[in-house]
Amino acid sequence: MEQKKQRVYFVIDMKSFFASVECAERGLDAMTTKLVVADESRTEGTICLAVSPALKALGVKNRCRLFEIPKNIDYMIVPPRMKKYIEYASEIYGIYLKYIDKNDIHVYSIDECIIDATDYLKIYNLRAKEFAQKLIHEIWNTLGIPASAGIGTNMYLAKIALDITAKHSPDKIGWLNEEKFIKKLWNHRPLTDFWQISHGISSRLERMAIYDMEGIASAPEELLYKEFGINAELLIDHAWGRESCLMSDIKSYKSKSKSISSSQILPCNYNFDDAKLVMREMVQNGCYDLFRQGYVTNHVQLHIAYGDNKGAGVKGHKRMSQTTNLHSIIGEYTDKIYDEIVDKRRPVRRVGYTFADLQDERHEMYDMFADLNKIEKEKQLVKSIISLQDKYGKNSILKGHDLEEKATQRERNLSIGGHKSGEG
Repeated sequence: MEQKKQRVYFVIDMKSFFASVECAERGLDAMTTKLVVADESRTEGTICLAVSPALKALGVKNRCRLFEIPKNIDYMIVPPRMKKYIEYASEIYGIYLKYIDKNDIHVYSIDECIIDATDYLKIYNLRAKEFAQKLIHEIWNTLGIPASAGIGTNMYLAKIALDITAKHSPDKIGWLNEEKFIKKLWNHRPLTDFWQISHGISSRLERMAIYDMEGIASAPEELLYKEFGINAELLIDHAWGRESCLMSDIKSYKSKSKSISSSQILPCNYNFDDAKLVMREMVQNGCYDLFRQGYVTNHVQLHIAYGDNKGAGVKGHKRMSQTTNLHSIIGEYTDKIYDEIVDKRRPVRRVGYTFADLQDERHEMYDMFADLNKIEKEKQLVKSIISLQDKYGKNSILKGHDLEEKATQRERNLSIGGHKSGEG
């Protein structure tokens, strides 16, 4: 019988990507420059999108707030430029494509990629670590962005090698197979250091007196299935360092249901009415996005977080009698959800929506009371608005509420992913 080929995966991550890009743009070394990427115009409570490795070495945590950085540290603050970071990410992907087919690369996030390197080691006559180093060095020499890598015999082990073992390696490259995983990381704590184990899962395991991977591997399987259901299978496999998913599985995966979501942290605590204004802006813009993409929905959700640190936020959803992408209909439902779930006495700090169960616009449907002439007129108006916005920019045509003092859509139209694009 032919022996199954031993696969080799890389997970390559750009270190403090946004901060490293800002350093590279200034001709500075990200490993020695103390720099923070944050929009300081939003007050000292703003979250830092990235801190440079030099600041991390001083104990400053990523995603901290500006006021949490010790006053005795001298550092520079630069505003985010999301368009610039996307440009750098594209160039890094281009470097990978010089050596690897796109079907063997999965973009996990803007600063992290998974690579199936199995068939390329023989092509380039390199060992796994040598090939990973070649890619990392080319990214550094070309763009000035430092990177680290995890190498594993499956994707899970490559990810764990990056997240845990690479941090303790002088060359920032970690390597794991199943045997090495069991030997080195079975007793590693906390469990939340491992990919896909959240604080909630860790707490549930602790209630079962399980504190590490060896504990999961040794626990009665029926006990784990009773607590976690089908997800216990993944926990058990990962406890042994096993992962059956291949790159081809990722490439062929298609979600059974589609949705789009958007949320934003407000620049300060908003009262009930001001937060509702922002919610309306976001839903309006979301409906335009549905229209652009040719989708309709009959399921809308809102999620609101308060700014008084008195417990969790609130969520609400409604099934609509129509399947549409028109704001005149969707907006009525989201207004009702907002009024039902939000406490008028509490300040709001985060607002978000989800349009769930998306379908192709061919499945658009209205109830018997709908005015079809009015609907057609609204669709023609939306087409005209989108055409103008696509040609001249989203701020070329605005609603009256977008000009109110507490509105945020004008600024968000100049942002990418809720952060400043660096343009306009």
